[in-house]
Amino acid sequence: MFRKRLLKDERPTFPKRAVITAGMPYGNKNLHFGHVGGMFVHADIFARFLRDRIGKENVIFLSGTDCYGSPIQESYRKRKEAGYEGGLEDYVAANHESQKKTLEDYGISLDYFGASALGEAGEIHRQLSAEIFRRLYENGYIEKLSVPQFYDQELGIFLNGRQVTGRCPIPGCTSDRAYADECSLGHQFLPSELINPVSCLSGGKPVLRKVENWYFALEDCIGRMKEYNDYLRKNTHTRKYQLETVEEFLKKPMLYVPKKYVESLEELSKRLPVHRILDGEKKNSFAFEFETLDDRDKAKALLEGMGIHYTSGKTLVPFRLSGNVEWGVPFPECEELKDLTFWVWPESLWAPISFTRAYLRQSGREGELEKWWGDDEAEVYQFIGEDNIYFYAIAQTGLFTGLQVPRGTKPDMAKVHLSHIIANRHLLYLDAKASSSSERKPPMADELLDYYTKDQLRMHFMSLGLSSKSVGFRPQALLEEEEQAGMDMVLKDGNLITNVFNRLIRSCFYAAWKHCAGRIPAEEPAERIRDMAKKAVLEYERHMYHQEFHRISYVLDDFIREVNKHWVNQIKIADSRGDDALRRQVLADCFYACKVMAVLVHPIAPEGCEKFREYMKIGDTLWNWDYILEPISFYTGDLTGHELKVLEPREDFFKKHERQLGQGG
Repeated sequence: MFRKRLLKDERPTFPKRAVITAGMPYGNKNLHFGHVGGMFVHADIFARFLRDRIGKENVIFLSGTDCYGSPIQESYRKRKEAGYEGGLEDYVAANHESQKKTLEDYGISLDYFGASALGEAGEIHRQLSAEIFRRLYENGYIEKLSVPQFYDQELGIFLNGRQVTGRCPIPGCTSDRAYADECSLGHQFLPSELINPVSCLSGGKPVLRKVENWYFALEDCIGRMKEYNDYLRKNTHTRKYQLETVEEFLKKPMLYVPKKYVESLEELSKRLPVHRILDGEKKNSFAFEFETLDDRDKAKALLEGMGIHYTSGKTLVPFRLSGNVEWGVPFPECEELKDLTFWVWPESLWAPISFTRAYLRQSGREGELEKWWGDDEAEVYQFIGEDNIYFYAIAQTGLFTGLQVPRGTKPDMAKVHLSHIIANRHLLYLDAKASSSSERKPPMADELLDYYTKDQLRMHFMSLGLSSKSVGFRPQALLEEEEQAGMDMVLKDGNLITNVFNRLIRSCFYAAWKHCAGRIPAEEPAERIRDMAKKAVLEYERHMYHQEFHRISYVLDDFIREVNKHWVNQIKIADSRGDDALRRQVLADCFYACKVMAVLVHPIAPEGCEKFREYMKIGDTLWNWDYILEPISFYTGDLTGHELKVLEPREDFFKKHERQLGQGG
């Protein structure tokens, strides 16, 4: 209800309560710049805005370390081989603390940063995982399936997901690495479909042996998900490419057979299970559409027996819930299946609910969970990277709907409580996807703070337009001299506050003390300035509602620079004429504009804005959006008796990095 597409000039309505989550980093690594700049900064800006817009008591912003799963176990194994002496939990805890510190250094204002395996959050997460399995089981969505799993014959052990690598079987996939049942771009497939599998432990080719596990019947959800995707497309501002990514998986099971392998289409068609032949999707292949996965699998077995090559199309397949990875959340014993653990992806999807419960318990509000995750007056905003669209926008939609609606019941998808998924495109390093496994390692997030301030980086990451396109990050300070070209865009975007806004505020304070005894003139701001402020506020608010952060940077740039020009031009005239009346009017104009600017910049660069509030001698009411266009006297009373705090010479509100002092621009 809060995500509707706005009509022209319509002011947005925000929920009474909001949970904001940022995708959880794995517990086997520190944070590189993509974790922070590609997602956490945007989530933090939105959380800070909502605190100002609807009240900080009505906002919970959380994330945490994704502790479990084969990636962590495999990284730990390699660390042990290199001489690491701590236990697996020690390894994860150290990475958790490192991640937490990095986020704090970037000003990421999480209310709670948990860890799915550690402390009270870990205990709650284990309990909630069991509760969710039981609810899904009772609602009829859980199936016990015997599915092939890779087995290393040389070592005599089953291999977990990350201990097998190969090539993704999904046509057109550009992933550089695929694992047992998913690739690095999030495509899901069955282990038997992985091309050229290799064991990471022995280097040999593993075989497939059937193992029983629990699965969620995601393939049954195609109809309701298509309905929901269509609803989002028609009625909300959900990002277009995100909807298109989801749509790709909402097709019936397909097989593509190159025409060169088919001697007689009519004869082959007679032997296949019930199907349709589709034209046009792949001109060099025949496209066979099946009603069920079983029919598709029978067709695959037939084609393999005939020695005919084929590829599978994207569709929904059963979503695995359990596995035999030792380092995982214990799975409830059911129907004689025991000693299993949850697969990391499903339990990571409800980990934010576990963290919310932990935060509420810590805050003495343990019984309030439904107010935040299951109430018509609340909204959950989840910021993720585009690689995880399958899990959050597809698998999670199925799981969370299954928790609310029994299998076989047709739900009204507009009324089911589901998260608002906000998927950012890739933040590239130079022109390549940022990945710790890439040939050229991306800079760690901490490393950037040795060259730029967090405010400069936050302004830059906000401005990149990741809502619609992948963008390359080129920090000139970290590049070799021959790679440096043009302006350092981090500095350029940061200059709006470190130079222009900072200079405007300082000029206002110094002039007030020089000419007005440290007081703001009581003149009403000029109509032109008030109109500029109102326009900026309304545009900013709409862009924040749509999470179009780069457009916010345009609004701020226009507003701040136009007011700065007004100051420079008018104060020059006032000084040349000795016109005290004009000077007082310009000061009234610009103090009012700076007050509005401070509220708008507050979610992005909070420390400098808080310093402005302190020097204005105004309380926290300044950040309340109900009063954003009110005159300064609304906060201070009679301006003639309100003395500003003295601003010492060369005192900055928004500072540059010490490495940049003395540089131009």
